[in-house]
Amino acid sequence: MSKYYLNYLDELESEAIYILREVWAQFQNPVILFSGGKDSILVTHLARKAFYPSKIPFPLLHVDTGHNFPETIQFRDDLIKELGLQLIVGSVQESIDTGRVAEEKGKNATRNALQITTLLDVIESNKIDCAIGGGRRDEEKARAKERFFSHRDDFGQWDPKNQRPELWNLLNGKHFEGEHFRAFPISNWTEMDVWNYIKRENIKIPSLYLAHQREVVWRNDSWIPVSEFLKLEEHEKIETKKIRFRTLGDITITGGIESNADTLEKIVVEVAAMKQTERGNRSDDKRSETAMEDRKRQGYF
Repeated sequence: MSKYYLNYLDELESEAIYILREVWAQFQNPVILFSGGKDSILVTHLARKAFYPSKIPFPLLHVDTGHNFPETIQFRDDLIKELGLQLIVGSVQESIDTGRVAEEKGKNATRNALQITTLLDVIESNKIDCAIGGGRRDEEKARAKERFFSHRDDFGQWDPKNQRPELWNLLNGKHFEGEHFRAFPISNWTEMDVWNYIKRENIKIPSLYLAHQREVVWRNDSWIPVSEFLKLEEHEKIETKKIRFRTLGDITITGGIESNADTLEKIVVEVAAMKQTERGNRSDDKRSETAMEDRKRQGYF
């Protein structure tokens, strides 16, 4: 009797598709959290496969800080048009203008934590009961504690000690009124898995992930891109470097690395030799040892 084996990328794909279908089966009003980064692009691609030949049956949700890379917003809009999906946008600037949150001041000010209030407001106003994210366990120690179905209480908060057990392939999406879930279908993927899959499937990605010439400033041990939001210190100078970004967030906090990897093949080779996590160049994660977990407890993605 012949045996059929999946290679490791096929196994990861199959697991992610199963989780996406479980979300659709167990929840009434799910969405995909979409930032324009490679992980949310990957989740969207997997959702296309999961429900083909129908289109993705739920909308995409983007929490817009107003400090995005222009390339990311353009990519988002082009993809939405291509897929014919609904896009829900939560505006951090609107949250600031209405007094829901107060903007940070100073050299290292960021709108990253302000997304929490905006996200929870959008979830409540749209009666979203599950938000599908691209978080992976290898990214950061707080994310390593997540389940596939991550329970959030009626304040939108995450308690890592109060998560449901997930035995075999049994996922429990039951919740009380006001509570919701986050789902992470690519939790078991690594950065290398993501790039190998993107290469195999020939998935479109923003040009920011490929090495290109860009004006940058050296700050917090990273090359921070020059933008209208960046306030230079007296000792800082603008330089032009060949830069690529391993992860995308706000343009004010996302550090790039010097690189010659301008193709997917070169990125795979480069990532294989990396010793630092891909979020090692995110200044928002350097604020404290527990920066990510603190934000997640408050309702972060």
